[in-house]
Amino acid sequence: MLNTEMKNRIFFGTLMIAIMLMLVFLSPLTRLLGFLAVGIACAWEYRTRLGEKDIPVALWILVLFDVAAAVLAWTHQVLIGWPVLLGASVMVTMAYGVYEKSRGGVAAVYTIAGILYPGFLFALVMYISQTSWWLHTLMLACLSTWVCDSAAMLGGRRFGKHKLAATVSPNKTVEGALWGAASSLAVGVICWLLGKWFPAVGGMNLAGCVVTCLVASTMGQLGDLAESLLKRMLGVKDFSNLIPGHGGLFDRADSLLFSIPTAYLCIAVYAALI
Repeated sequence: MLNTEMKNRIFFGTLMIAIMLMLVFLSPLTRLLGFLAVGIACAWEYRTRLGEKDIPVALWILVLFDVAAAVLAWTHQVLIGWPVLLGASVMVTMAYGVYEKSRGGVAAVYTIAGILYPGFLFALVMYISQTSWWLHTLMLACLSTWVCDSAAMLGGRRFGKHKLAATVSPNKTVEGALWGAASSLAVGVICWLLGKWFPAVGGMNLAGCVVTCLVASTMGQLGDLAESLLKRMLGVKDFSNLIPGHGGLFDRADSLLFSIPTAYLCIAVYAALI
């Protein structure tokens, strides 16, 4: 019998995937607004957790950054807009730090950190969601990451002996990571077959699909470790309790924030080579 925690995890996990699919496929605008909403929620979780540790963060600057990044993605002005946005965000943040005086310096440092992670990674995802490769990217990145996470967990429990990063995430093992990598190769084959049956998600050969899934899922594991490092520094288990059985949205998005841009880069390199 499943316990209450596992039931909540399955139910809310299924609900999250259903909402994500609806927003992603409804229209480019809902896709963009969906990622924007998640980005703002993650910024709120970041500010809240750091605030509990008496570390001030200017949430309004993080929100403005996400909204401006969404506008740039919608208008396809990222090449010119991103350098301006990043520069302006740093200047505004430093001006805010000078104005606050008391703890403004600390607030400025951690606000700039939040702009870069998770802020800029969400900016990348929002941009990708408006490109012609959005479907290919999300399919390869999400499937490989989700399957890799599950395979790594199961493989680690069954065969895990050697710690992958004991000081950051004690439960992760080298054996689990290898199982996850092997599963991503299988996902690459499946995605290639889907491309043959459904032309809308095709366009890459077998090697391209397999390499993209392997590299994207590996970066997804790195993203998971990166957020684990941040949580370890703060001494918290999750960034929030927003989703029963899963923690916060930041806890669920950590791997995808690394794997989605990586998959897009792989597709871009593949397109340039053929």
